[in-house]
Amino acid sequence: MKRIYGLALAAAALLGGANWDSQAARPLAGEKLGFRLALQCWTVNRLTTFEAIDHAVSLGIRYLEMFPGQKMKPDSDVKVGPGMPDDAMAELKKKLAGAGVKAVNFGVGGCGRGDFEFARKMGLETLVSEPNTADGPKIDKLCEEFGISVAIHNHPKPSTYWDPEVVLKATQGCGKRVGACADTGHWMRSGINPLEAVKKLEGRIVSLHLKDLNEKNRDVPFGTGKADIKAILAELKRQKFKGVFSIEYEVWDAQQTENVRKCVQAFEQICQELLAGK
Repeated sequence: MKRIYGLALAAAALLGGANWDSQAARPLAGEKLGFRLALQCWTVNRLTTFEAIDHAVSLGIRYLEMFPGQKMKPDSDVKVGPGMPDDAMAELKKKLAGAGVKAVNFGVGGCGRGDFEFARKMGLETLVSEPNTADGPKIDKLCEEFGISVAIHNHPKPSTYWDPEVVLKATQGCGKRVGACADTGHWMRSGINPLEAVKKLEGRIVSLHLKDLNEKNRDVPFGTGKADIKAILAELKRQKFKGVFSIEYEVWDAQQTENVRKCVQAFEQICQELLAGK
């Protein structure tokens, strides 16, 4: 049943994008600002990673944030993450290259040596993690050794990093490769204003899980919820931030493909306005 569901969802995504010029839909204005829009594969966690890649392409998204444990492809028991066989990693890289998609981030997962070795083999830029708060110096050394960043993610209260002050304390004394994965939705679920949190973390943001929520704290298209997405992007432009913004929906619903498509469109529109100085 799960297999049938996955195929149906992938087909629906592709058919839903039949009139969508995915090349034109690429958030090119964002890339001019140094903002790269990615799909967090958790958004389509009922699909395989191969199907998620195709889904991203259908939406005009060319960057991917993978997550640990997702089945790599239909009719395979291989799961994405450290410990994957080398031939499976090669097959995944070939799939990404053939689709014109770059996997940039991986998480939320670990940030030990094995995770860094996996990230290096896959050509990833950033590990998204929630490490022990005392592990900053050790993580900093691994980041420098491998040339890979660690972005500390904030799940909602009462998780360790729900408050940006905890992230700042945990990264104190670390190099620029150690910082925050700013999850705007989880900040709102914790009662924190995401714009103020972004300001507080200036210079420490490595990547983002960009989300907008309605009054029931459900994910909605950018610009239609209570997060001021344009103000957040404007603030990051002011900070001269360059990096990845991953679209992530926590819960599947029937409108999800169209809602993610609206996020891509809104992101591009806002970035065009920022480029024009509006």
